Amino acid sequence: MNLYEEIKKYQPINPQEEYDKKIMLSYIEEQKNYLRRENKIGHFTVSIWTVNKERTKTLMAYHKIYNSWAWIGGHADGIEDLRCVALRELEEETGVKHATLVSDEIFSLEILTVNGHIKKGEYVPSHLHLNITYLAEADEKEELIINEEENQAVKWWSFQEALEVPNEKWVVENIYKKLIYKCKNIKMIS
Repeated sequence: MNLYEEIKKYQPINPQEEYDKKIMLSYIEEQKNYLRRENKIGHFTVSIWTVNKERTKTLMAYHKIYNSWAWIGGHADGIEDLRCVALRELEEETGVKHATLVSDEIFSLEILTVNGHIKKGEYVPSHLHLNITYLAEADEKEELIINEEENQAVKWWSFQEALEVPNEKWVVENIYKKLIYKCKNIKMIS
């Protein structure tokens, strides 16, 4: 199934997801390079909300660009199978190699604004991230690493702490609370 069909199949749980789903589908229909960051208006990204087996903690990294604790993720960079990108980003940013996706289906979707910033000495203009999130489970005892290009720290936080430590209040209120709610309300798999 291609990305368009996956998004079309996704069942939104709130107005934010309803609007963002419509915009994402329309964007794919209208843009040729929606998977590449060369598209300066917006492009697809992926996040991986990684939880421990008890679903009481989540893994976050202290991202340099956002100067905040945040979920793990990255750019599609032309790859339509965002599940593979999500797992790769998790390993690159945290060292976690043995995470498994709870489901192949999209866990959440959201459109995020990115302010202009400098990355690797180059200016990156303000743009949109059309973000797809997957849910993964990992062993919190697995050794963590810091990817110094991307982050300053990596740590497991309780769900409550995950709402307190980030600096991005809009993301906390509109995204992290939604992800935690969904984690608590989905069926546990063995």
